Amino acid sequence: MTSDPLAPLDLAFWNIDSDRHPMHLGALGVFETHSPTAGAHAADLLAARAAAVPGLRMRIRDVWQPFAFGGAAREPDPGFDPLDHVRLHAPTGDFQQAAGRLMQRPLERGRPPWEAHVLPGADGTSFAVLFKFHHALADGLRALALAAAVLDPIDMPAPRPRPPEPPRGLLPDVRRLPGLLRGALSDVGRALDIGASVAVSTLGMRSTPALTSEPSGSRRTAGVVVDIDDVHRIRKAVGGTVNDVVIAVVAGALRRWLDERGDGSEGVAPRALIPVSKRRPRTAHPQGNRLSGYLIRLPVGDPDPLARLAAVRTAMDRNKDAGPGRGAGAVALLADHVPALGHRLGGPLVAQAARLWFDILVTSVPLPGFGLRLGGHRLAAVYPYAPLARGQSLAVAVSTYRGRVHYGLVADAEAVPDLDLLARALTEEVAALNDACAP
Repeated sequence: MTSDPLAPLDLAFWNIDSDRHPMHLGALGVFETHSPTAGAHAADLLAARAAAVPGLRMRIRDVWQPFAFGGAAREPDPGFDPLDHVRLHAPTGDFQQAAGRLMQRPLERGRPPWEAHVLPGADGTSFAVLFKFHHALADGLRALALAAAVLDPIDMPAPRPRPPEPPRGLLPDVRRLPGLLRGALSDVGRALDIGASVAVSTLGMRSTPALTSEPSGSRRTAGVVVDIDDVHRIRKAVGGTVNDVVIAVVAGALRRWLDERGDGSEGVAPRALIPVSKRRPRTAHPQGNRLSGYLIRLPVGDPDPLARLAAVRTAMDRNKDAGPGRGAGAVALLADHVPALGHRLGGPLVAQAARLWFDILVTSVPLPGFGLRLGGHRLAAVYPYAPLARGQSLAVAVSTYRGRVHYGLVADAEAVPDLDLLARALTEEVAALNDACAP
């Protein structure tokens, strides 16, 4: 396997990574078992299978060559040892507490940037696996493919082959110059539009200090499971999409949480970044982050749950009408127009600017509709975790799996010591929306 240059956005993620704000995503899978040794057996399986997955052998190294100066590339690690990445821990009675401690540890940058932590349950009836992948190695779709490769074999649809790229000459084809010029002008216009939208997004309603903090480097996680039937019941009653309901539940939970902790929710409307993938999941060799996003104001200050849902639906419809290539949420697309050295030198500044762009991340992570197993043990629940940007206290990731919606919460442990209250508020908000929709 040859080296693979990092896409511009991957390079950006690699360069904004720091010990206090590691740019890895994660997923905590909980498996049912009736054997106290199932966790140890699972760790052995993961290590054995990881050795045969080419994508897990890839490290990231710096590139200092002409035309790629300051860049980075994925390449096979000649010293790859799965036992450096798969770790078996002592039994625990709290998977989320253990996951929080492990999520705060940065991945080692000198070897393939991923880990699998096996956590046997203290009661012997379950074990969990926390997968961690650096965002420069994999986005949500790629991480799913890599994790699935070390779980029990399943029949997956074959990826569609990518059309071959036409050969490139040293100079552009003169017949393409008008199109290239139009594209360049369009890119300039898009960049100006995105910049203006970011400036406008900083105006207006009040955010809240509860969602911003000086980085402590500590992490706390929590997970919540919601019945998908409840979400569909709400969606059918008021219209919109499942994602609209999922986001509105976050807005309502934040309101409950802020009021309960005494911060107050009146007038609060934090900016939520909703990432949007710009590549198809079944293309062959899906590597490289291709992300845009929608930026919306969460109507936390509105006391009516149905009004909050209507506001989220309106904001999301407006974003979809404009498309993922414009607006303040599309800042990630500008990474394509920054040279490699610019990413390397500007990484720390970009990391500092995240709090100026959005207050909270709310992202959806795709999962297959069929059941997953490890060593024959059924995956009962899976909680996705998003990276926590510098200066922000909370990130929310959501996955739907086997008829249930799983919320994964990651927070700065010092800024949000009461994350369990927010987790409970999510469940309460779903109940409140169901009650409001009842005939």
